[in-house]
Amino acid sequence: METRKVILKETEIPRRWYNILADIKLNPPLGPDGNPVKPEDLAPVFPMNLIEQEVSAQRWIDIPEDVLSVLNIWRPTPLVRAVSLEKALGTPARIYYKNESVSPPGSHKPNTAVAQAYYNKAFGIERMTTETGAGQWGSALAFACSQYGLECKVFMVKVSFEQKPYRKSMMKAWGAMCVASPSRETKAGRDALEKDPNSPGSLGIAISEAIEAAVTDETGKTRYSLGSVLNHVMLHQTIIGLEAKKQLELLGEYPDVVIGCAGGGSNFAGIAYPFVFDKINGKEIDIFPVEPIACPTMTKAPFVYDHGDTAKYTPLLPMYSLGHTFVPPPIHAGGLRYHGMSPTVSQLVVEGIIQPKAVSQTETYESGVTFARTEGIIPAPETNHALAVAIQEAKNAKEHCQ
Repeated sequence: METRKVILKETEIPRRWYNILADIKLNPPLGPDGNPVKPEDLAPVFPMNLIEQEVSAQRWIDIPEDVLSVLNIWRPTPLVRAVSLEKALGTPARIYYKNESVSPPGSHKPNTAVAQAYYNKAFGIERMTTETGAGQWGSALAFACSQYGLECKVFMVKVSFEQKPYRKSMMKAWGAMCVASPSRETKAGRDALEKDPNSPGSLGIAISEAIEAAVTDETGKTRYSLGSVLNHVMLHQTIIGLEAKKQLELLGEYPDVVIGCAGGGSNFAGIAYPFVFDKINGKEIDIFPVEPIACPTMTKAPFVYDHGDTAKYTPLLPMYSLGHTFVPPPIHAGGLRYHGMSPTVSQLVVEGIIQPKAVSQTETYESGVTFARTEGIIPAPETNHALAVAIQEAKNAKEHCQ
């Protein structure tokens, strides 16, 4: 009988994160004056302990015990072989997936939400603000804040706020406040509504609102939290790929291809960066970040310096960007509707270390249905993008063997 699932012991959970900044050269973010941003410039937005991680070039960073104790609620997560999918496709390829849906909010997002809540609490912060697209990140931060006794306010992209009411319920259950964005609570939101009273919203607008809400708090006890894009977020997510490597080693396996969906980059970075490290050091492996054709950041946008939000509150980041004013079509994969791509993911594309792909909404849903009817799990719209390319690659393997 084939081995379908590999589960590590709690004692085998990785105890250090992998920092890709040790192995690639990244251009610095720029301030409004065109000069590189200094760590102290970010202090009104993030706590200094996270800013230190953001700029660190140390390859391995210890995970605090207090973070591990919360991660152990659901980690390590299973590595599962998709045996039924393989049989349905008639492919000789062995397909494995890392099941991050076993976390309390049902995604990979709390890997960094827990870490960020911990560092904010340690710095003396009492309240956190953030944005969310499909609601995965907002619910993850709400969960994490509940673990550390922090208040949480989430600005949720309006189209998703209306499409996904149960995500709002999850945030409320964990004690967070969820607001449809654009809202009238911030200048950024009011400006967006003045331009388009029927705006479906965007992550860029929601980020502007969340940052504004944090930096205008007169108590100085509120900070902003980002669920993707930035270096420290990518860092925290690498626990996924580090676990996967251990699990594959137990099977005597090493992948030929690694695939992850990519909106801002955190899901992709989590599974891929530990394997990117191997590729940089000579391993033969193909690594594909996958995005929607409707929001083709890596596959069609230029590599430029651009703001991470609509109101231009963030520094200028070196990244692939469709433009900070871009409002994507309201496709159902709300987590992949961001106008920009993580600077580290972007740099890996520039250097040819990873190869981005884009797929249509129709193809992603067909792939998701195929997965649901074979493996039994109904995947998220975002995950379906990675599944679509995994199925393409499995079919290619079948053709090559004929």
